Amino acid sequence: MLSYNKSIIPIIESSYEDLTNVEKMIADYFLNGVENDELSSKDVSKKLFVSEASLSRFAKKLGFSGYREFQFAYKQKLPSSKELDFLTKQVLNSYQKTLEKTYSLINNDQMIRVAMMLDEYERVYVYGIASSAVVAREFKLRFMRLGLDVDYLAEAHSIRMNVSRVNEKSLVIGISVSGRTWEVVEGLREAKKKGAKTIMMSAAKIYEYRSYYDELVLIGGLKNLAISDKISPQIPALIVVDILYAHYLHYNKATKEEKLKLTLEYINYEIEE
Repeated sequence: MLSYNKSIIPIIESSYEDLTNVEKMIADYFLNGVENDELSSKDVSKKLFVSEASLSRFAKKLGFSGYREFQFAYKQKLPSSKELDFLTKQVLNSYQKTLEKTYSLINNDQMIRVAMMLDEYERVYVYGIASSAVVAREFKLRFMRLGLDVDYLAEAHSIRMNVSRVNEKSLVIGISVSGRTWEVVEGLREAKKKGAKTIMMSAAKIYEYRSYYDELVLIGGLKNLAISDKISPQIPALIVVDILYAHYLHYNKATKEEKLKLTLEYINYEIEE
């Protein structure tokens, strides 16, 4: 089980740009990691050649009453087994493992290739059943904001009927954690027969179905993920969708950002500065 630390590091990082040059030097010192026996104001001021008053001003900039309170908070970044119970740690550990698996499995060249592919086809269809339907819907909502002509289908009958709309100008993406959701697999098979480009997003390599899709995008699955044993089964797929979205937004970025701005104006959404 991994340890999770409560830390004031994010507080320092979020305030960094508002600090003076001297305060930034102090911030860098703490961001690089300091042992408990090097935290006294006298030791820090001597080591950095700054006054103790500068340390106090630095602490107050971060929202503390003074350096002593900051010092106490900084010490709390050390692991504490009493802060979180077993169940909470278990869930967080599952998220951590999912991110680690995604990092290991993600193919950066493939993400760029698929992102460019999205603009090469007239229509994009996303298939997903049950929990994967959540991902399919999120895919549509996110990419539609950037002007992509995309639709999602989330039940067996609609996926089967959609074959009449699919042709060689279509890109069809199937999402299945197990890689065996037959409605999705069948949908990709039939789309492939119609000449469409097909992609499967899955946590498993099912070789018997490999001929049904042109690209296999692996997601960071965990044991019993499909039955929501610890975390929501759609989480690993959503992470990959976010990565793909980042690459798609970056590709022809000016055009995409203009479309996003137009979309947000239509729905009266104001981006926070």
